Amino acid sequence: MPWSERHELGVAEMDATHREFLDLADALQGASDADFPVLFARLQVHTRQHFENEERLMKASRFPAIGEHNSEHLRVLGELAHFARGVAAGRLGLARRYVQGLPAWFDTHLATMDAALAGCIKRGRG
Repeated sequence: MPWSERHELGVAEMDATHREFLDLADALQGASDADFPVLFARLQVHTRQHFENEERLMKASRFPAIGEHNSEHLRVLGELAHFARGVAAGRLGLARRYVQGLPAWFDTHLATMDAALAGCIKRGRG
């Protein structure tokens, strides 16, 4: 799924990170078996850093739903770690199916949890 204006939350730092996430997820969907492991590892590192940055933003803005948001991040990081073990062993099928579902997960997460965080950040700027 390519980046589009509908993904913009109006917080430049979040928008840039989300664009990179979608670019990586998109690249993985069309990756060859040779390229998939490297790209999956890159997605895993990016996602960990992405979520750490959002946690920092949540703390700085005193985001009220920090617990729920962090729990969702931990769930996704756990899934990525699980599939990374399969990828490392040369089993790409399950990880490929997981990657196919990332755009739908991202859209929901963006429209709910991340949009709420962005709103909290923007209200704090005023």
